[in-house]
Amino acid sequence: MSKLIVVLGPTACGKSGLGVALAGRIGGEIVSADSRQVYRGLDLGTGKITPEEMAGIPHHMLDIIDPGVPYSAAQFQRGAYDAVDGILARGKVPLLVGGTGLYVRAVAGGYVFRDAPPNPALRDRLEALDAPALYARLQALTGLSLSESERSNRQRLVRAVEKAEAGAYTDAERAPRYEVLQLGCAYPREVLCRRIDLRLQARLDAGMIDEVAGLLANRVPGAFLESLGLEYRWIYRFLTGRLPDRAALVDELGRAIKRFAKRQVQWFKKDPVLWLDMDGDPVEEAVRAAEDFLAAP
Repeated sequence: MSKLIVVLGPTACGKSGLGVALAGRIGGEIVSADSRQVYRGLDLGTGKITPEEMAGIPHHMLDIIDPGVPYSAAQFQRGAYDAVDGILARGKVPLLVGGTGLYVRAVAGGYVFRDAPPNPALRDRLEALDAPALYARLQALTGLSLSESERSNRQRLVRAVEKAEAGAYTDAERAPRYEVLQLGCAYPREVLCRRIDLRLQARLDAGMIDEVAGLLANRVPGAFLESLGLEYRWIYRFLTGRLPDRAALVDELGRAIKRFAKRQVQWFKKDPVLWLDMDGDPVEEAVRAAEDFLAAP
């Protein structure tokens, strides 16, 4: 099998920068694995890498659909496969970089997604359930864990449960396409929380609230912003008067991001990952591991 290098970890741990540095050293191109960065115009709120930060390294699976358009893990997998295969055809090394666990596993693990015909009677019953109940049912059927934005998207959950009931939504069946090396970025909890606080303040100062206001002005539905979770959910609530002031926004959003980061760490700990020493020289450690991986038969 062709070889794929994955750079993963929780939010605010420096994945994007490390991915760029690693790609520059080993002749790579990057495929983003982020469920929100696929959307155009969602930049500050998602921490989307800027053209300057890319340092000339090609990036794929960014800015590919308009806000409000439904997008699934199966669609991402198809697009990522095409991107990885294109990188390989150019003689470059593909790096999958991101923190959306389901997207990473879909590509690195080769999940097999199958469709199922609509079931109107079942759908009528599911439409009466709220998002937490739908997510609990999906987990009971499949064992899958979804990102915050995915488990908040009620309509997507309805379809996912409908498919699961038909035996078409499961990670039990896999068809891996690549040999994979997974490199992890992570910090101790207290350090990561400080990084989250600093990054949140920097993004707010850079205009993140204006970004969300602009999306609303361009008629992006509030329900879509809610479904994205984190920055978009809480800033939307702030802009619509459900949070009293900016201090409340910072408090609620900061705590939500930290809870999300904790869930990311728990997710990735289930996978075979080489965790890098972020207090040492993680780039050199990653380069050595990647070169050894690529050189092995």
